[in-house]
Amino acid sequence: VQLQASGGGLVQAGGSLRLSCAASGFFFSNYAVGWFRQAPGKEREFVAAINWSATSTYYADSVKGRFTVSRDNAKNMAFLQMNSLKPEDTAVYFCAASNLRGPASQVMGIMSVYEKWGQGTQVTVSS
Repeated sequence: VQLQASGGGLVQAGGSLRLSCAASGFFFSNYAVGWFRQAPGKEREFVAAINWSATSTYYADSVKGRFTVSRDNAKNMAFLQMNSLKPEDTAVYFCAASNLRGPASQVMGIMSVYEKWGQGTQVTVSS
């Protein structure tokens, strides 16, 4: 069972990055996917989530309108498109999977609902 986030890097403020989350070893299509981030010295926080069928998404207020979460179940992949990046978006980004069904909602912002976690990818936004 594995989740691997990739696609991080260094970008200037206002730029864009697309993160990928590759899943293996479990039936990815049955799982909701969440993205979280952790900045140095801060707690891990919720960023975005997409339900198992890609019919609904949910975002933290801090990224709403700038980030877009998506998935491709045929490829066992999820994505986080990040536009209009700000220095405060600098963090290690993680993807996680939860067997919660139904629409994406506030409950998917809770870390404990996720059973599977991947290693993170660093995103650094320079001012």
